[in-house]
Amino acid sequence: MRYRLLSILLLLPALPAAAHAVKSPSPAPDTEAADTVIVVDKVQVTAIKQGMVLRSQPVASSIIGSRAIGRDRVVALGDLSQNVPNLHIPDYGSRMTSSIYVRGLGARIDQPVVGLNIDNVPVMNKDNFDTELAEVERIEVLRGPQSTLYGRNTMGGVINIYTLSPLDWQGVRLTAEYGSGDSYRFRASLYEKLAPGLGTAVSGYYTRAGGFFENLATGRKCDWERFGGGRWRTQWRNGKGLRLDNSLSFSVLEQGGYPYAYAGEEIVRDGQTVIRPGEIRYNDPSGYRRTTLSDGLTLRYDAAAFSVSSITSYQYSDDAMTLDQDFLPLSYFTLRQARTEHALTEDLVFRSRDDRSYRWLFGVFGFYRHATMSAPVVFKQTGIEELILANANAHDGLYTYSWDDTELPLASRFRIPAAGGALYHESACTLGRWHLAAGLRLDVEHTRLRYDSRTVANYTATDRRTGVSTSLNKPIEVAGRLERTFAELLPRFCVLYAFDEVRNLYLTVSKGYKAGGFNTQMFSDVLQQEMTAAMGFGRTYDVDDVVTYEPEQSWNYELGGHFSCMEGAVRGDFALFWIDCRNQQLTVFPEGSTTGRLMTNAGRTRSFGAEAAVRFTPWRNLGIDTSYGYTDARFVRYDDGQEDFGGNRIPYAPQHTFSARAVWTLPTGVAWLGDLVLQAGVRGTGRIWWNEANSLSQPFYALLDASVRLEHARYSIGLWGRNLAGTSYDVFYFKSVGNEFVQCGRPRTLGITLNIHINN
Repeated sequence: MRYRLLSILLLLPALPAAAHAVKSPSPAPDTEAADTVIVVDKVQVTAIKQGMVLRSQPVASSIIGSRAIGRDRVVALGDLSQNVPNLHIPDYGSRMTSSIYVRGLGARIDQPVVGLNIDNVPVMNKDNFDTELAEVERIEVLRGPQSTLYGRNTMGGVINIYTLSPLDWQGVRLTAEYGSGDSYRFRASLYEKLAPGLGTAVSGYYTRAGGFFENLATGRKCDWERFGGGRWRTQWRNGKGLRLDNSLSFSVLEQGGYPYAYAGEEIVRDGQTVIRPGEIRYNDPSGYRRTTLSDGLTLRYDAAAFSVSSITSYQYSDDAMTLDQDFLPLSYFTLRQARTEHALTEDLVFRSRDDRSYRWLFGVFGFYRHATMSAPVVFKQTGIEELILANANAHDGLYTYSWDDTELPLASRFRIPAAGGALYHESACTLGRWHLAAGLRLDVEHTRLRYDSRTVANYTATDRRTGVSTSLNKPIEVAGRLERTFAELLPRFCVLYAFDEVRNLYLTVSKGYKAGGFNTQMFSDVLQQEMTAAMGFGRTYDVDDVVTYEPEQSWNYELGGHFSCMEGAVRGDFALFWIDCRNQQLTVFPEGSTTGRLMTNAGRTRSFGAEAAVRFTPWRNLGIDTSYGYTDARFVRYDDGQEDFGGNRIPYAPQHTFSARAVWTLPTGVAWLGDLVLQAGVRGTGRIWWNEANSLSQPFYALLDASVRLEHARYSIGLWGRNLAGTSYDVFYFKSVGNEFVQCGRPRTLGITLNIHINN
């Protein structure tokens, strides 16, 4: 009884403070196991590193099981934002974007702040994060630095995705869906047990979207999509502790792009309006295509006192992004960035059994990545006149210039090999109700960049005094090699006090790390500056200075807990955190009419906040889930040489995230109909600041969702709607050639989904 009273007392201050979230379980006996606390044996089989039930661990985590995945239509990582507090995955641009923000940490380009693992295999390329989540059994979102166990680029957390096992379920699964924007989704899977301990699964999917946003320059939708792929998974158990799990997957994606609306003053040329505020109107082709192939092999042997696991993967990615980079119906410049990457990873994990008072884990990790990329920028007539000639004629008093060609191609080619390795260890012991753990990781990475950017400037210089003209042909080349080596020690300390199996308090101190690297998006500016300098004016960039960015480090201090009261009818989690971050990586816009994006390191930032989630089950057939996250993320020290942003909020990271959802299950009384499931919810995000000066922002907005489903053991059919109130909001803001653009969020969306499950 005193434990129940203590849990209630812990809950009362946690809710107003708005702290940590988990997809908390219902105690109802008919609740799906994957939506509740996963049994320890199942977690040990699939989750190699964290092992035990997450609610008994000193970590802020959210678990989304298969039933919730289906009811909430979690088909991509961006859909997790509606379930997890302080997690923001904006839906803009293309599937290449994959920007993730957690607790004020995040980045728009290059290195991610959150790691992604699918069936324990790490996804190395952030550009591949936004994929189809097909046949997923559960998703775990661990917030706060997970760098000790998972290494680089997990300072904001880790998302672990586990797919359905052919040893746990056999049969055929079919999905068909139609929704607004002329969108279709089809999926088919076959699960078979070929012999005792041997199972295989083959699945395929195809999605098609007509789009919501029209490019007024072409009269066609610009956000259309065609996406297809498949997966083949084989599992084997010999009954004596040896396990094998291999997954081979591929995907092919083609998208239009990009629904960026002009947000500046009306542009008028030659007495005619070129573009008005709020219009999507650009004249050159834009889009994104991607082909991926990956294979992950997990071997595990469980002995009497320990287990050893080997996780090996090969990952291939080939993609190309085409942009009308000025996003105007004017001929400024275009970009086509094509990248091919091969990656190999190996993770060897030794760990003791979890039922002992002292537990240990040792690991060795290594990877190799090799990418080749071409990124030609083509200046067109308007770009040549306004970005080059206007600048040249304004700064040179001796000559006037004219261009001999209608286009100016700036060619850039890159080779980016990288290799890294790590040694890590974690020890944990149980002393009565106290659980203590400490870990340390040594992470080393070496990366290189070979670059070759070149162009030929064909122009005519006319002497202002004599009128004599001279035609010039000047080849410009910027080539060289950069390399960096990064090494980090990543410790973690935590203590947990367990009141019982489901109620505890914990305190953790951990270090996070995001790797440094090279920003190739600045090379068009580098070459442009070299060309203007060759013409006799302007200045050149220091390539090392504008292209290289340093690693980002953080210390995370967290107090949290898990609680349960009222006979399990109320369950939840909370956390308070403080993050001290050094050299935070930011994407900024250089001054003037530039073509690139500059990745820089802010001197120091800090973020503090709170998270909470509560699941309330007043009756067996009614569940209410609420979650709230608050983050105050600011610059402590950041002076870009022109302005001091100290004290300002960090852009793109939302201040508040909120969700509330009720699910009511009503038995129909008709065996072949199953249950009627009514669901309604609201999710909100904001305020989001768009720039370092904090002069532009998106206020807090809320979206209303609802669905009606018939659920049977063999099928389900549901009508659903998102943003039912038709709320207007922006998900992205940026500048190009000094002009401002935004992308609006998706409008009201309706659809119908049919699932069929035929068990063997």
